[in-house]
Amino acid sequence: MTKSLMHKSTKTQSGTPKQNKSLLQGRRDLLKLAAALPLAGGLAACASTTAIAPEKSATSTATSTPKPTAVRKPVVVSTWEHGLPANAAAWQVLSQGGSALDAVEQGVRVPEADPAVRTVGYGGYPDAAGEVTLDACIMDHQLNCGSVAGLKRIKHPISVARAVMEKTPHVMLVGEGALTFAKAQGFVEENLLTEQSKQDWLAWREQGKAKSQINIENHDTIGMLALDSQGHLAGACTTSGAAYKLPGRVGDSPLIGAGLYVDQDVGAATATGLGELMIKTVGCHLVVELMRQGLNPQQACQRAVERIAAKIPNAAEAQVGFLALRVNGEVGAYCLHGGFNYAVQDASGATLTDAIHLLPGVVA
Repeated sequence: MTKSLMHKSTKTQSGTPKQNKSLLQGRRDLLKLAAALPLAGGLAACASTTAIAPEKSATSTATSTPKPTAVRKPVVVSTWEHGLPANAAAWQVLSQGGSALDAVEQGVRVPEADPAVRTVGYGGYPDAAGEVTLDACIMDHQLNCGSVAGLKRIKHPISVARAVMEKTPHVMLVGEGALTFAKAQGFVEENLLTEQSKQDWLAWREQGKAKSQINIENHDTIGMLALDSQGHLAGACTTSGAAYKLPGRVGDSPLIGAGLYVDQDVGAATATGLGELMIKTVGCHLVVELMRQGLNPQQACQRAVERIAAKIPNAAEAQVGFLALRVNGEVGAYCLHGGFNYAVQDASGATLTDAIHLLPGVVA
């Protein structure tokens, strides 16, 4: 298992008046060119060959362009260190020629069942009322997707989400409706609140904290993306949500486009961190669209983080991280604060890498 070195970054600089005038003229020329091109393809052609200006932010940075990796498949990537055993389970599927969809489902079921992973599935932190509620979504290479939110007493919400995708005309089921559907599909109810999680919740309540704590240290989930030997992409995301959240709160993890997005023409992305920030920017869809415009996975993730930092007040008080997988197997990630890592597994083995980050400092 290896760990990558941090990349150096440099702050962007404002141009001289002469340079700015030149840039303005260049934009005008680009608009004239776009108007002269056929409507269906003109702007798209320009987007693939024209550098995209960075988000305007005092904290915006520019990192060196990563060298593209060779096309590789199969490959599986996931968020955080608990992605290593999840990837290993997914790799068992992929290495035998199985589908990316099967791989991501089987992969994230590992942390869902592990009480040591306190932010996913069984043993996850409860909400403010002491109930463990789970959110998950899954998506394949044909834009088929399924999701559940606010699901109680079912250990594997990712499998319920897949059942929603495959056995109903809907995308999302929530709360009691999701539970009723899960039981009808044969899923068994069980207590998900472990003694440890219960004791932690009681201690939190006794401290008199009247509202849930969503901050820089309360962000873990698992998002997984896979590319199989047939070249098909799929993704999954599952979580127990923010610890001691208000009952009924739903973050980005079950929301297609916010916590997960897959487009077979381009690539896939997943996210971790404070879900409200990804929802406000439709973060994972943004990352995929930036890759469509020509950015590589790391650049696309960086641009999405920069947009959050530039447009959302107090974003620096939370953590945000994106992980992306291009259809050629290229991987990239970027986060707001240091401390976010991601796991990768392919035929060469398994690695855990620290993501490059925008703001100084590292959080646990």
